[in-house]
Amino acid sequence: MKVIAITQARFGSSRLPGKVLKTIQGKTLLQIHLDRAFKARKINKLIVATTVEEEADEIAALSTKLGYSSFRGSVNDVLDRFFQATQGENADYVVRLTSDCPLIDPELIDKIIQYTIDKKLDYCSNTLDPKYPDGQDVEVFRLSTLKQAWEHAKHSSEREHVTPYIWKNSSYKGGVLFKSDNFDEGYSFGHLRMTIDEQKDFEVISTIIADKGFDCTWLEYALYLDNNQKLKEQNASIGRNEGYDESISKEIS
Repeated sequence: MKVIAITQARFGSSRLPGKVLKTIQGKTLLQIHLDRAFKARKINKLIVATTVEEEADEIAALSTKLGYSSFRGSVNDVLDRFFQATQGENADYVVRLTSDCPLIDPELIDKIIQYTIDKKLDYCSNTLDPKYPDGQDVEVFRLSTLKQAWEHAKHSSEREHVTPYIWKNSSYKGGVLFKSDNFDEGYSFGHLRMTIDEQKDFEVISTIIADKGFDCTWLEYALYLDNNQKLKEQNASIGRNEGYDESISKEIS
């Protein structure tokens, strides 16, 4: 059983350009993310899927310096970039992560991988019914599931955000193509933001790390944030999945 993780990282974020190269206590957000993610014991290989933009040279170079593989592909067709990054890996399952989630939890990744395998699912995530903080998003799917999406997804929102074709056609959402489930341990922290889309997010994460360090569990970070009302309110106005919602609105207009 081979499981590879792919994390997407690009320079040209519209709201916070170059965010994955911003540093906290001498470490880039990309390094913090990669080093935490690769502690997941069930991941055999971690690949950084970045873009062909000239500005992404530094992302690819940093990935190599840190000892991780990188792949460069389409800027806007992220589904194609993601799928092409899997080629030649002979993986059974693929884990999708995003590099703007520096505090991703390796134990949570392992739990979702194991749950997916045990239940013989085509797709599983903890985001179909989001009860974990934004920034602890993990999606696991068969490589064959990803291939189907790559072959059949047509809408720009499906290409840009990788998995909408999968989850929209999943059994959890009433679809018939993919056997799926939502991973849920009974928590209720979906109101918390531990991801980085804007400067306010970066300031929140910087404060969390300054007080708690780099090596806490997601739950320790979540409890700390939830118990600090002023800090929690700093980025509370930013909606979850704003990028996907914006893509949908462009398709409709």
